[in-house]
Amino acid sequence: MQAFNVQTRIKPLSKCIPLSTLSRRSIIKKVFRKDDTTRTKSTEKVSHNKNESKTFNFEKYMHERANLVHAALDECLPMAFPEVLFESMRYSLLAGGKRVRPVLCLASCELVGGDCRTALPAACAMEMVHTMSLIHDDLPAMDNDDYRRGLPTNHKVFGEDIAILAGDALLVYAFEYIAKATRGVDPSRVLKVIIELGRATGAEGLVAGQVVDIKSENLDVDLSVLQYIHEHKTAALLEAAVVSGAILGGADDKTIAKLRKYSLHIGLAFQVVDDILDVTQTSEVLGKTAAKDVAANKTTYPKLVGLEKSKRIADDLIREAIQQLDGFPKEKADPLIALAQYIGYRQN
Repeated sequence: MQAFNVQTRIKPLSKCIPLSTLSRRSIIKKVFRKDDTTRTKSTEKVSHNKNESKTFNFEKYMHERANLVHAALDECLPMAFPEVLFESMRYSLLAGGKRVRPVLCLASCELVGGDCRTALPAACAMEMVHTMSLIHDDLPAMDNDDYRRGLPTNHKVFGEDIAILAGDALLVYAFEYIAKATRGVDPSRVLKVIIELGRATGAEGLVAGQVVDIKSENLDVDLSVLQYIHEHKTAALLEAAVVSGAILGGADDKTIAKLRKYSLHIGLAFQVVDDILDVTQTSEVLGKTAAKDVAANKTTYPKLVGLEKSKRIADDLIREAIQQLDGFPKEKADPLIALAQYIGYRQN
């Protein structure tokens, strides 16, 4: 068997300011200035205008939900001692992003007749876990990346030691926050959500996918191994977000099973599209280093089956995901349909 090789993967983007000249304080202030214009208080009522056009306004929906999630994240993680730890956690947690996982959680809850605010703590927890995975993924021992969402990665600002601990703290707090902040739901359902997130995050989910991904570098792996990586590293947390929202919304087992299939399909499509974008978009568009999978000699869908077939696979996955929403009221299914389409045809 070919030995696993450890490589230095990513070099700093030449067009960005050298990291040695960046002030940690100025970068942190930049994050919060960037988000100040889009914040809303999490106590505000979410708009549901019944006189709106019958055409679903996805942009408006995402703006409202992302603002709701961002404000809730800001409120649930205030500054405390030791300041450097909380600065590091908030730096990455509040740095923007698409908020796809928490929005999926809220949309799934509403699909089955629940109140989205019931699922808001769980939605925040999904983003905490996702943020942890990004902080750790960017570390030199992993993907060794310098930029995330157009900003220096956490370890470039706070150091590797604090970045690791900030990720650890976010992961632990995600479970604590679900347990202490979820209201108006039977405790047995809250417990199911905690189990769901634990399974998606640990040795049966995200961590397992990351391990196989690392150990597959510089090796010729087949499609089954690549699918395992994507289903565990990416799809598992998206699945937890959708299924948790449905559980908190009161869904029965049959409905949860359909939504689990929906989420697995969009989760795999998400990573197939990521593979495609890695070789078709620039670093400026992506907000992170482009072509890093090529540099690390990773197996991707375009490398294994070609770019055009990869696009067809993504299209098929999105179509099959949307089929799982047949039978739900259109006005409640529209957000999940639009989210699936967004995942399949996004540009970053």
